[in-house]
Amino acid sequence: METKKNPDLEIGRNSSFYFALGLAIMLFVSWQLLEYKTYDKSDVAIDIVNMDEVFEEEIPIVNVNTPPPPPPPIAIQESIQIVEDVTEIEETIIESTETNQTDKIADKVISVSDVAIEEVEEEAEVPFSVIEDVPVFPGCEKGSKEQKRACFQQKMEEHVAKNFRYPEQALDLGIQGKVFVVFVIDTKGYVSGIRSRGPDKILEAEAERIIKLLPKMIPGKQRGKPVKVPYSVPIVFKYMAS
Repeated sequence: METKKNPDLEIGRNSSFYFALGLAIMLFVSWQLLEYKTYDKSDVAIDIVNMDEVFEEEIPIVNVNTPPPPPPPIAIQESIQIVEDVTEIEETIIESTETNQTDKIADKVISVSDVAIEEVEEEAEVPFSVIEDVPVFPGCEKGSKEQKRACFQQKMEEHVAKNFRYPEQALDLGIQGKVFVVFVIDTKGYVSGIRSRGPDKILEAEAERIIKLLPKMIPGKQRGKPVKVPYSVPIVFKYMAS
């Protein structure tokens, strides 16, 4: 005998619907649990708020004495009096100072004899090595030209050695070297135009001091006339180590 099923009593007929419904309910419950928030009751402070009466400060009314506005300006009426001008003014005529071809040039001829020629003597410098008569150092007046030249150089060396003094500041700093001093013996026999070049300003100042002590000499001559004679002296500053 074949068993027949009752369609109204079949259990698996709506199983998929029930599964989807249950799944939706579970998702909804899970979402609500995730979104649920709790608070610690100890963090909540329940205090009593005391409201005091608000004190309203009375601001005194100060009367400001405002000065009255200034009076409106008074219109000054000027009386204009018309006076007839009866004075005649002379006009100044300005003549042109430009010349043209019609102007005549003064017939004044200047001759050569009217021109005054003033002779200016130039003080030439002749080097010591080529001058005819060298400057004469005091004590070198006698002898030939060559003897006077040799005597001049010898006296110059003696003068440097006699007045030489090593600067203490240069000794303390250990400065030494050679200083070249250039000067000019002018037409009157005096020393001028002293210049120096050396390793330090201290040594240059000492070398110039020595040259300034040179005595007056007989000036050098070229063709019988006194001329300026430039001269150069090397001065060596060297200390001996102890």
